[in-house]
Amino acid sequence: MTLLSNSEQQQVADAIDRIEQHTDAEIVTVLARQADDYRYIPLLWASLLALVLPGAVVYFTGWLDINGLLLTQWGSFAVLAILFRLPSITSKLVPRAVRHWRASNLARRQFIELNLHHTEGETGMLIFVSEAERYVEIMVDRGISSRIDDAAWESIVATFTAQVGKGEVLQGFLDCIDTCGAQLAQQVPATHERNELPNRLVVLN
Repeated sequence: MTLLSNSEQQQVADAIDRIEQHTDAEIVTVLARQADDYRYIPLLWASLLALVLPGAVVYFTGWLDINGLLLTQWGSFAVLAILFRLPSITSKLVPRAVRHWRASNLARRQFIELNLHHTEGETGMLIFVSEAERYVEIMVDRGISSRIDDAAWESIVATFTAQVGKGEVLQGFLDCIDTCGAQLAQQVPATHERNELPNRLVVLN
């Protein structure tokens, strides 16, 4: 998994520059490699399987005595804990709801930390992507939500999410920014020249 290069990040910044000429909205983009390392999930699965599987063997076959059972459980836990830390396996162990919940929490933290709730006219907009979770969210402040219903962003998010799933993160950002820009130019048009927040892509490794 590779985050965007410097030249690709500049393309995102240029796209924001272009649409902010026609709207009072302040757009900030964030790209995270992943929302969490989920260290507790592999350990939870390893503990559960190490407890249940050897116990089931003893219950149904009687092959192990108590000492053999304990040694098998400890050994199983150690092996599984290491195996489940492999990224390709960890991603399959984490429930989708948990991945999206963690990504959504990170998006909300970024909205606050990047001061999107303190813009003039309350017109901050965050376009957030967490690549590992294949999660996309658009968050807007009250100055935008009072003029554009949140449902307007749903199809944009769905399209962008599909592009992230196919590895088309850059094109997804550019398409999303242009589509959002068309909505913003109509409903939140530019009334004066300003640029309160940086237009660069914020990358969280």
